[in-house]
Amino acid sequence: MARDYAKNGRGGTRKRPQAARRTTAPARSRPWRWYLAGVFSGVFASLLLYLGTLPAALDRGPTGNEAAATDPKAAPKPDFTFYTSLPEQTLAIDVEPAEVAQPRSTTAAQGQTYLLQAGSFRQREDADRRRAELLLLGLEPRVEETASDNGRWFRVYLGPYQTHAHMSRARGLTAAQDIDTLLLKRDRP
Repeated sequence: MARDYAKNGRGGTRKRPQAARRTTAPARSRPWRWYLAGVFSGVFASLLLYLGTLPAALDRGPTGNEAAATDPKAAPKPDFTFYTSLPEQTLAIDVEPAEVAQPRSTTAAQGQTYLLQAGSFRQREDADRRRAELLLLGLEPRVEETASDNGRWFRVYLGPYQTHAHMSRARGLTAAQDIDTLLLKRDRP
């Protein structure tokens, strides 16, 4: 025989009465509802304030096209006489050959050479490492040892270059490898 356990309350799930359900669940306030209501009311109040500060629509008179048609003195017609006057004008300039600057390549003729210093190191191994990096670039470096009052230094030089173009090519190669160089100009011996 089939039994109905819901009616006699002996088994299954029992339903709570509505009154009991209301008292056990605390009433939650919805903070997002209050937040959104405040935002929308603020936007609405700002819109009303903005509309209140706009100037009243006044009769501003005719627009730009209507004003030009009614007032002939307001827009004079342009005068395009330069089409005829410019071809008739001439400009005479006397330039003597002595005033023209000489090109940059004349510095080699003046007796100057360019050197690039690619580094200055306290240890010979560091200078040789830099020299090897420059040899891989296809340059011809040399290491010079100098002694001064603050110790012994090993300097790596590139050059001498006779023209500015050769020096700038070598400097571009070193700059591409993040090697800083110092440009030195020396008079030829």
